[in-house]
Amino acid sequence: MAVKKKSFEESMKRLEEIVSQLEKGESGLDQSLKLFEEGTTLAGNCAQMLDQAEQKVRLLLGGESQEEIPFQEGEQTDGV
Repeated sequence: MAVKKKSFEESMKRLEEIVSQLEKGESGLDQSLKLFEEGTTLAGNCAQMLDQAEQKVRLLLGGESQEEIPFQEGEQTDGV
């Protein structure tokens, strides 16, 4: 079964939920560690999406040369 990659907005919403749960302090250690791991993964994915969006904006504005902004294989080119 293929896992659908979450959008930036979905990831941020889930990240906010995780932070809220962790701040309450009601989860046990194992659950807190799982939440923390999920949160760090989501934060990394969000940072990557923001970097890619920034690269696209720079290209569209003609700011930096294209050689300095490598795109990753399989990147979508429509709808940031």
